[in-house]
Amino acid sequence: MERPDACRLPAGPLHRAAPVLFALALLAGAAFPASAEDAARLDGAVRQTLALDAATFQSLPRIAVVVDVATGKGREQGAYVGALLWDLVQMAGLQAGAGKNGDLRRTLLVTGRDGYSVALALGEIDPHYAGKVVILAYQGGQPPSSAGSLRLIVPGDAHGGRNVRDVVRIEVK
Repeated sequence: MERPDACRLPAGPLHRAAPVLFALALLAGAAFPASAEDAARLDGAVRQTLALDAATFQSLPRIAVVVDVATGKGREQGAYVGALLWDLVQMAGLQAGAGKNGDLRRTLLVTGRDGYSVALALGEIDPHYAGKVVILAYQGGQPPSSAGSLRLIVPGDAHGGRNVRDVVRIEVK
């Protein structure tokens, strides 16, 4: 039985490049957890890598925030529950930065499963400085049982560009 025309790839450069594009897509995905069971992590300039799993979140206070941000699809409003990003960094044991106010030179690079990354200055979440209530939220109000169910929520931002979905890694730089 022949497939309908809608399923056929046209002959031409794109059709011939399909195997290469497929291989590149597989390679791009190799940098991120391959399955939902792989734990997200917090690592980098910390004393120990921290698995962002249910056990970690159950040991921290639950924080609820409400956000109202502009997105490319209009306004997005929502209520989220999770843990303070600052508490997670403290649990991993932040390595002291060199020089005067060395910790203020640190940044957090938060990456989602799709490769989307945003940066936050450590001073934004440090209670001794800006002390923003930035959370790593979990879906359904329950600590995550797998990676891909975490979302960075940055209340106070006018636009939601730093609200990363499906967080797989937080790197302290």
